[in-house]
Amino acid sequence: MPKVLRADNMNKCLGCFTCMLTCAAVNHNNHNLAKSSIKVKTRGGLQSKFAATVCVACKEPACAEVCPTNALVKRPGGGVRLIEEKCIACEKCVSACIVGSIHMDYDRKIPIVCKHCGACVRMCPHNCLSMEEVRE
Repeated sequence: MPKVLRADNMNKCLGCFTCMLTCAAVNHNNHNLAKSSIKVKTRGGLQSKFAATVCVACKEPACAEVCPTNALVKRPGGGVRLIEEKCIACEKCVSACIVGSIHMDYDRKIPIVCKHCGACVRMCPHNCLSMEEVRE
């Protein structure tokens, strides 16, 4: 059964950014937080909790629908998979994402899209993230 990433325990988050560093390292061979598909930030102010922006694994992903080259294809369980060689860096997927979880890697000229691989979940020291089984 396919799994999707969920950020359902962010009240436990201390802002260590381990999830972001893991995502960038595992999926993009880079230790730059900007290369992560999960974005953790404060909800505002110095004393507030943290929030995570993650792909919500749409069943009918708008990002894939607007892609003129079919570089984004539906993945089992929701969300998309990127076929890098088809991408022309038009950025239509960035503006189409309903939660703002897609952003561009301007160095590689491709969108950074969550693969729902679970690497961030395994490395989070506070169990803020989870992988949820979903039906297709």
